[in-house]
Order: sequence, then C-alpha cells, then structure tokens
Amino acid sequence: MEQQVPGTNPLKTLAQLPGVQFQSDDPQGLDTYSNQLYMHGFTQNDIGMTLDGIPLGEPTFRNYNGLSALQAISSENVGQLDVTQSAGAESTPSTNNLGGSINYISANPKEKPGGTISQTFGSNALFHSFFRFDSGRLNDTGTKFFVSYMRNQGEKWKGGGDQFVQQVNTKLVQPINQHSQISAFFDWDALQMVNYQDYTPNWLKNNGTKLDNFYGTPNAWRNAYNASQGIFPASYKGISDPKDVSYYDSTASSSDIFGGITADLALTNKLRWKTTFYGHEETGHGTYANPYACRDASASPCPAQADTIQLNGSRIFEQVRKPAIERFGGITSLNYRIAHHALSAGLWYENNHYTSYAYAYQQPLPGEGAPLNPFGSFKGVPSRTLWGQEYNTNSFTAFVGDTYHPLPSLEIHAGFKSLLNTTRVGHATNWALRFPSLANGESLTTAKAFLPHISLDWHFLHHHELFVDISENVHAYPQSGYNSSNSPFAVSQAAYNATRNTLKPETAWTFAGGYRYTSPQLQGSLYLYRTNFNNRLQQILANTGAGALLTNNTTTVQNVGGVTMNGVDASVTVSPIEGLSLFNSVSYSHSTYDQNIRSGSTTYTTRGQQVVAYPRFMYKARLAYEWHNWQAFVDAQYYGRRSFSYTGDFKLPSYWMSDLGLSYTLHDVSLGALKTVSVHRLVFSFNIYNLANVKYASTMGQNGFTMNNAGGAALNNQSILLGNPRQFFGSVRAEF
Repeated sequence: MEQQVPGTNPLKTLAQLPGVQFQSDDPQGLDTYSNQLYMHGFTQNDIGMTLDGIPLGEPTFRNYNGLSALQAISSENVGQLDVTQSAGAESTPSTNNLGGSINYISANPKEKPGGTISQTFGSNALFHSFFRFDSGRLNDTGTKFFVSYMRNQGEKWKGGGDQFVQQVNTKLVQPINQHSQISAFFDWDALQMVNYQDYTPNWLKNNGTKLDNFYGTPNAWRNAYNASQGIFPASYKGISDPKDVSYYDSTASSSDIFGGITADLALTNKLRWKTTFYGHEETGHGTYANPYACRDASASPCPAQADTIQLNGSRIFEQVRKPAIERFGGITSLNYRIAHHALSAGLWYENNHYTSYAYAYQQPLPGEGAPLNPFGSFKGVPSRTLWGQEYNTNSFTAFVGDTYHPLPSLEIHAGFKSLLNTTRVGHATNWALRFPSLANGESLTTAKAFLPHISLDWHFLHHHELFVDISENVHAYPQSGYNSSNSPFAVSQAAYNATRNTLKPETAWTFAGGYRYTSPQLQGSLYLYRTNFNNRLQQILANTGAGALLTNNTTTVQNVGGVTMNGVDASVTVSPIEGLSLFNSVSYSHSTYDQNIRSGSTTYTTRGQQVVAYPRFMYKARLAYEWHNWQAFVDAQYYGRRSFSYTGDFKLPSYWMSDLGLSYTLHDVSLGALKTVSVHRLVFSFNIYNLANVKYASTMGQNGFTMNNAGGAALNNQSILLGNPRQFFGSVRAEF
C-alpha cells in the first residue's frame, strides 16, 4: 500500500491478488459511485467489511447500514488488511459476508512524539494533503494518541467539476498493565463528488470517451436547457437517446460521524475479553438534473397538459435523493485457552434506522436566474416528494468456535454462527400521479441458527503448507430504498406482493483448499474453491427508454435460483537476488447460473452462462526492485471478457492495465539550523497509473444489467463507467 499514490483506495492494491477485481472511473479509486469489487465471483455486496472489527455494513453506493472504508479511515492510517476469501470467518460482525470478509486494521499511535506530512500533485490538478501528529507516550501508563487531517481534491479527467473529500481521524490507546488496553477511534469526513456520466457500449463504440455532463463546462446551463428541447451538440449525431448523454449535473455528497471504543482485557493468563461499542450517523444527498419534466418535444415553458412534474414548467428539474443512516451497536467476545484448545464465543447486536427519499426541486426557467447549486441545501426551493421509504433493522449474531492444535504444525478449527435479522419498511410515500404505491408496512426476517465453519491448516514439512476451509453463510435481505438495488422492498407494493411467497435469503456453501510454499527465494500458492450460491435475488429491469432514470426501471426483484462457482488461483513470487522480486498469478473462474430465468411470460436462457461483470480469466504480474535508497516497480493486469447481459449474448472486451512507481528515501535529514530536529524518513515518489493509456470500460452494472441484447437492449444500457486515461503523480512525504 505504501508504494501506491497517497490517498489511493487500499482495495486497488488488494486487486493485485489473484481472484480479486477492483474497478473505478478515477485513478485513486475514490469515486464511491463507481467503486466496484469482485472476489472469487462475489460482488462487494456479498463481502463483509469491518474496521478494527467494527462493521462497515454492505459496501455499496448509498450504503444503507454503514459507510465506505474510504470514508471511515484515511488510507495513510490503514496499517494492514486482513482478507478472508471465499469462506468467511464466523466471528465477522456482518449480515452479508457470503463471499468472504475484509478487515481494515488502523495503525496504532507511535511510541515517540512525531508526525507525518505528505503532499501529492497529479494530473487533472490533483492536490492531496495529509497531516498527522503522534503524541508518543504521555505518561508512565503509556497513554498515546494520533490525530490526522486529509484533504484530496482533483478535477475530473473529462467534463467539468471536481471530486473532493476531507477527513479527520483520531485514535487513542490506553494500556492497562502489560496485556490489556482500552482504545478509541473517531472519524469525521465530508465528501463532494461530481459524477462521471453513465455510458452505453454504443456510445463508447461510436462516439469516443469524452461524452460527459455539462456541469463545470462553459455555458453549462444554456447547453443543458437546449438539450432538453432537442438542440444537441453536433457530436451527438447518430445517438438514439441524445437527451441521456449529458445532463446538467450528477453529483453525490455525504458526511459521516463514526467511531467506537474498545476494551481488550486479559482477565487471566488464559481468558481474554474484548468488547466494542460504536455509533455512526451519515447524512447527504445525490442529485441528477432530470431533463424529462416535459412531454412536449420543444416547448418552454412546458404547457400544463405536458408538465410531468408540475412545479414551474421548467423543462429540467433537480431530482435529489436524500438517504440518511443512524446506527449503533455492540460486539463482545471471550477467548479462552486450555490445553491444546483455543475456545471463542461472541455476540453482536446492531440497530439501524435508514431513510431513503427522492424529491423534485424546481429549476429556473431561462432568464430567471442561475441553476440550483447541487451541493447546496435546497432550502426554500419549491419541491415535490417523489417517493420515500423508512427502514428499521435489528441484527443479532452469535458465534462459538474451537481451534485445536493436536500438533504444533496442525491446526483444526470448528465453529458456527447464528444470525437473526429483521427489517421493517414503513412510512412509504409516493407521488401517485407518476409512481405506484411502494412496499410499505412489510417486514422480512432472516433467521439461521446454525452456519458452520470448519478449517484445517497443516505445515506438514518445512516451507510447505496445506489448508482446507468449508463454511456456510447467509446474506440478510438487503435494503436500499425504492428504485435502487436488488432489495425486495425497492419495488412497488404490487411487485412485492407478487414475489413475497418465493423470497428466501441468499445462502452459500463454500469449499476451499490449497497449498502454499514459502521460502526467502520462492513463494507459491495454489487455491481451489467451489461455491454453491442459492436463492440469488436479482433485479429484473424494464425497458430503459427515455426518462428511465426518472421512472422505476426495476419492475421486480425475484428469486432466480443458484450460481455454481468453480475456480482456481495460482501464484508464484521469485526473488533470485536481494532486492529483486517477480510476481505472477493466474485466476480461472467458471461461475455460472444454474437455471434459466423466467420473468412474466418470457424465459431467458441463462443456465450455464458466466455471471455478469466477472471475467473467467485474469493474469497479474509485478516486477519490483529495491537498491539502496531506491525502489521501483511495474505491474500489469489482464482482465478477460465480461458479460454485460445475463444471457451472455453481449460481452465487453478484454483489456490490459499497467502501473509504474519509483521512489527515493532519505533517512535522518537535519532541518538546517534546527540541529535537534530531523526528518526520520523523507520519501520522494513518482507514479504513473494506466501506463499504456488503455481505453476501457471499468465499472459495469451500476444501473443494472439487461436480461439479453434483444433489440440492442445491452448495447444501449446506460450502465458502464469508463476507466481513467494515463495519469501522473509526484509525492513527497516527511516522517518526523
């Protein structure tokens, strides 16, 4: 992680591992709308994430029960990532870890007073600053803390506007005797992102990579209003849906207060008790300047009989979603060592209140003033409530486990997890003129008393290791609010009634095993897995014609059966001489749907087709060399073709990606006349992302996938985001 550009999403580094795919439309991976992670065929929705054991919820855009790890902790404060692929640990406090878990571990305050100052400059006016102060030991008991501030701002690589985030982290550690401690972590963040335009494969093929929204460009509002009347730039010729190519704006903003306190106590030399209490509040909104306020092709203002929103007759209105999260919880566990056994047991409880409302705000008519500020409060602006839902969820898990060491080289683990999760949706509201009655006054419960986990790890010879891991996990019914995701509640009451008797929570059995070889000159691994994924919930999209982003293009969410995932990862790292290492890995995943899907009167031939968005084959390589104070690396990744429709009749092409990094480190540098003050480490670095300037589709499916490409449905599905072109970065970091 240290070799990446400061501020880079740690998941981008994680994607160098076999079987992992991370996509984003910005070079640092900060755009929460576009971030997409796949791990052994499972999307990020099915991967449990925590920070120091505190649950971060389901890591999706508009997260309904947590927050992105990027917003929870600055990347410079991440000490390490603990990753469990495929089979997940039963102790993870999560309701969605079907496909494994990722635990972010924050770095501890340093023992001695000091600090870190880091400054990065990059392409598109990127300006990343990081400041951290470490108190060192303040007294004989060892009290210590750090506090940091991060600011990241950069212009988009196409279109107008910028992407901005700032963040404060602090961590306090209070040792108690030699083997216990109390620690506290706090985070505040504020994020403002101008989103990139969702693309269709047709646009990418025929119109290049520069299409984007008008916001932040010259004459933005005039051009946007002209487009709403059918007056488009010349470059839009030949596009079947030109009104959806460029809106006035599309943005996302949010702010979080998040933190927890942990007591990790050694009650005896064999018994350890760890307890955490945490809380989190998030507010924010996302905007979209909707050009479909008028059914008349060109009139302005819109005639009353053609006015779909009925505010002031403007052809454009600001469609704003305002989600909010309030949650609190506690985690407690006991660990007891006796003879050759390490016994563990624990509980987790969380209450989460989530609201998701969409509003239409009045934009001015031409000549009546400037358009609304998408990052403003919208107070006093005439508006209409389009739809809204409120959710309340109680989650409870318990686990027990035993790790048995019959031999020093052999570890056998057995345990299980119990989960009880109940969600109720209520207070639904909708504008009856345009939208159907939403699912309301309904509840769903996920209850699994016995989710087993068995594993074995055997170091049978020096350097050689065999392992086996078997587990069953469940994904509690997701939430999201109307017209957002594969939540059973994110539909109309009629659609919910039609599927309620067939709904079951998603479950997965995973069987994994492999071999590792570890020595100073050679590290190698072979990892094989099979997953039986059952009761998969899927959005069924309607015809995404004009105005689809205003109306609900998710007609239903239904149980579409199972997925069988068979895969293998193989990797080897060779270090022939000191300082030089060469890493190579290959991954093959045969992840296919078990059944055809029937929706309405149509049957779609999905059986045997590769799951959407995840390639069957990936290859990754990294060459790194360290000599004296110099470090250099170059890495390359190959991603095979990815299905863009459930029937697999349309795929996005394969592509290569490569990065380069170079750094030089000085130690113990005196600061001029300040002889008593020195910089312990002074690091100069230079990085290039997308070294070969490849043009490619990165994120896909953020607005859902079509069932097939009949009539060009997949070709015209506005549900991909483009990857960034070549980007340059220079950084300097001083550690005191």
